[in-house]
Amino acid sequence: MTITDGMKTTDGMTPPEGITLTDEDCLAETLAFNKEFEATAAGRPARERTPDATALATLRRNRLGGDAPPVRLLQGRDRVVADGVRIRAFVPDRVDGVYLHLHGGGWVFGSADGQDERLWRLAEQARLAVVSVEYRLAPEHPFPAGPDDCEAAARWLVDHAAAEFGTQRLLIGGESAGAHLSVVTLLRLRDRYGITGAFRAAHLLFGSYDLSMTPSQRLFGSKRLLSNTGTLRRTYELFTPGMGAERRRDPGVSPLFADLAGLPPARIVVGTEDPLLDDSLFLARRWQATGAPVQLGVVAGAMHGFTLFPLTVTEREQRRERDFLSTAGR
Repeated sequence: MTITDGMKTTDGMTPPEGITLTDEDCLAETLAFNKEFEATAAGRPARERTPDATALATLRRNRLGGDAPPVRLLQGRDRVVADGVRIRAFVPDRVDGVYLHLHGGGWVFGSADGQDERLWRLAEQARLAVVSVEYRLAPEHPFPAGPDDCEAAARWLVDHAAAEFGTQRLLIGGESAGAHLSVVTLLRLRDRYGITGAFRAAHLLFGSYDLSMTPSQRLFGSKRLLSNTGTLRRTYELFTPGMGAERRRDPGVSPLFADLAGLPPARIVVGTEDPLLDDSLFLARRWQATGAPVQLGVVAGAMHGFTLFPLTVTEREQRRERDFLSTAGR
């Protein structure tokens, strides 16, 4: 396993054994931002366990982690592909590959047009056609609706990427719930259709891979960062209603329990102040055990969803993402 940009740990920030932190030189800035975020969140009313339709519509309209609608760029093109699945595509002048992007938002929030500026910048800098999936959201469309849509979009790319974009170099990835959906999609392609190797790399940011809850999820507590033990429990209830912990351990729901053989090289990233820390550490170990190359980045002090915010570690992570996706699978 490759640990990217490793540095020595600092007092009070000891990582799990064998894991080296990145970005410790930014630790003071990162922790100060976390403290400010937590103080601001403490002044807001707690979200309802199941938001009503009005609250849900407002939360979905606004940018993840913010209070204003995201910017929609003219470079984004909306279309409908296989099985009626909607996608939003960003196609630069030069295309050396296609990145299937699955957005985050706890399977309840987020949208294909929620990160236009970031995705267009990635498309231009990495020379990728970026295809973001507008998968169906819970609670209106619980499991398996979202995974079904992501699977359909992936199969469409396998069949049509060469004709549509002039390349068969496919990559997949996403953030949070989107990272979970990325792994689920790769497993479905392998197990349902015998498709392996079509997607040449996976880029997985702070994903949830065990919906029955890893130790770090259960022990994180109520700290008012972007995600905590309570918010995770609520999103799992909305995404997989009626399932208990045992059913959520099914490999089709929680990919940490799946056979990972045949999956492509991966880059897995998480922060030390993320309740999903264990998910990434455990998945990286299991992925590596199959023989596939794995890069693991553990960002000192970073909370869940840190790339949504204007931080030095965000700039660095976006550069690393670009570099990985520019070169992976060539």
